[in-house]
Parts: sequence; C-alpha cells; structure tokens
Amino acid sequence: MNTQVKEASHWRFIIFAILGIGMFLIPIPVGDEVTIGVGIMASYVQGLMGGSIPMIVTILLVISAVGSIIVSKVQPTGMMNNGFIRDLFYVSNVWLVWRILGAIFAIIVIFQIGPSWIWDSATGGEVLGSLVPVLFTWFLFAGLFLPILTEYGLMEFFGTLLRRIVRPLFTAPGRSSVDMIVSWLGSGTVGVLVTMQQYERGFYTGREAAVIATNFNIASIAFSILIVQFLDISHMFIQFYITVCVAGFIAAVITPRIPPLSWKKDKYYERAEQITTEDPVPENTSVFKWGYHKAVTKASNTPSAGVMLKQGTKNVLDIWFGLLPLVMSLGTLALIIAEYTQIFHIISYPFVPLLQLLQIPEASDAAVAVVVGFADMFLPAMLGQALIVN
Repeated sequence: MNTQVKEASHWRFIIFAILGIGMFLIPIPVGDEVTIGVGIMASYVQGLMGGSIPMIVTILLVISAVGSIIVSKVQPTGMMNNGFIRDLFYVSNVWLVWRILGAIFAIIVIFQIGPSWIWDSATGGEVLGSLVPVLFTWFLFAGLFLPILTEYGLMEFFGTLLRRIVRPLFTAPGRSSVDMIVSWLGSGTVGVLVTMQQYERGFYTGREAAVIATNFNIASIAFSILIVQFLDISHMFIQFYITVCVAGFIAAVITPRIPPLSWKKDKYYERAEQITTEDPVPENTSVFKWGYHKAVTKASNTPSAGVMLKQGTKNVLDIWFGLLPLVMSLGTLALIIAEYTQIFHIISYPFVPLLQLLQIPEASDAAVAVVVGFADMFLPAMLGQALIVN
C-alpha cells in the first residue's frame, strides 16, 4: 500500500469514526427528550409524514407477505436467481406465517374490519398507530447509515481495545462493545440492527448474538428518560437509571453462563462464513496501536459508495419486510392476551411471593407488570401509570 493510499485510509477511518460516533453513540438532548443523531432525523420524518405511515407500513407488510409466498412457495426462476430478491423474500414456513399474519392484522386495523379486539386502540391499533411508525422511521435511517458504523473500522478499533474486558465478563466478542455502547447510550433498536447484521455476516455465533441481544439491546438512556417522564418521576431519574445499569450489568454477567443462553451452540449463520477478527496482538505492539492498525486496514478495504448505498438500502428493506411483520403480528397477539384475558395474571402468581420477599410495594400488581414486560417493554410503565392514577 503506497503512502498516499495509507494516508487516505487513515483519514477515511477517522472521518467516518467521528460520523458514526456522532450519529449513533452520543446522546443528544432535544427539548424534553434525549435521542441520537439518527433519532432526530427519524422524528423529523415521522412528524412530516404524520398519519400516512400506518397505511405505508400496511402496503409494505402486504408486499412482504405476497412476495414471500411467491418466492418461497412458487419459486420462479428469475426471482430465485436474483440474490437481492431471494434474500428479502425467501423464508421458512414459520417466518412466512408471521409475515402473512402481520399483513392480515395491519389490513384489519387500517380498515377497522373484523373483530374489534384486533383493531382496538389498545391492541392492534396501538401497534400500528404508535409502535410501528417509530420503528419504520428509525430503521429507515439506522439501516441506511449503519455501514458508517460497521464498515469503516470503528468496530475493529473498539473490539481490539475492549475484548480483554468484554470476552471474560460477557462471553462475547470484543467488537460487540460497539453494540453495547449503541444500545445503552443511543438506541436499543439500532443495537438490535447492528447485532443482527453482524450475526448474518459471520462475526457472531448464534449464542453470542443471543447474549448481546438479550442483555444489551434493551434499555437506552433515551428509553429510560421516556419511562420516568411517563410515570412522572423525573426527579428520581438518577436513582432509576443507576438501578437499571447495575441490574443490567449483573444480568449480563450471569445469564450467558446459565440456561437457556448457555445451551445455545456457538454456530455461525448458515449463509455466512465465520469471520475471525480477534487475532492476538503482536509482541512489542500496544493494544491501541494494533486496534488502530486493524481499523485503518478495514477502512482501506471498504467498498465503493455505490456498494455501501446498496447495502444500506438492503438493510432497510430487510427490516421493513422481515421485522415489521413480526412486530405487527406478535405485538398485536401479546396485547390482545394482556387486554382481554387473565393469562398474564395467572402466569404472574409465582412471582408474587418473590416480590413480597423483596418488599416490593403492590407485589401482586408488580408481578403482572413483570410478566407483561416480556410482551412489550412499555406495557409495565402503562400499568404502573394506571396504578398511580388510581
């Protein structure tokens, strides 16, 4: 590599590292909220598009279902030979069912046809009207700009610096430290996208991806602030967030070492080759210098802008056609169960004695909130707010 190319690679890494940190890792206060760079863009577009997003998402879910039926079952030669289309729509029977169900629920909600308990504002209406629009806009920008975070050396740099801490503590690769920082300081939603992409490209095993997703792609600062504001306990934010961080850290150390996470195999994604990036630091070389070297090497091998744009677009479509149907179908079903049945109350009974032992106030109600939280993270806050009001 000649000197001019080397210098260009150094600047490429530095510039895109600054952009990636600025867009994904730095919390930015905006009015009464805290968000990140891509969040500001997502909120702007969401406000601009307003009430048209549910209809747009419904159209996307129908395209996802119809396209998946055609490609997965009919398997026309032209589509099967097109890698881009095949990757988007060729799915297993289980995922096909979820995509079809998501499209059906969206149609029922948008036109308010069929049973009201599906399109009610507390069930499917809540998912399509409140949750999905946020994910739609967030993933638009997170997917487009994700290559800035993953393709220009930032993950190699942090991965080399922190792997001696991350691997023994959390049994995860050093590069997952970027996922963790994104999730805790920026957005858990973006963290999920990073984790999924790294798994599908062969950087994480299935076990490692599960460990990262279940322990780190959860409660960001922005989400925590939203919760305390919703519950009107902003004056206790410091105590609240310290509790979240301590509990999250302890769980992240323990849960990878016990079932069910410990049962998962270190098996790589079937369509990806294993990519080993944690080669040992050479003798007489500092960890920082070696991390910087690996980052610059990665930046020097970055594909063209056109390839990056194509990859970003595929990220967005992959999420829109793959994840949004799952959110629509599973989210609606979970809210229907929570709103119209006693299942969560029954399941919560074993938690009541434990919460009483921990001297948690209103242990029976808190137990329900604990169980409901498995369906949707925001539901416990909604239940808690209802208890405060009552």
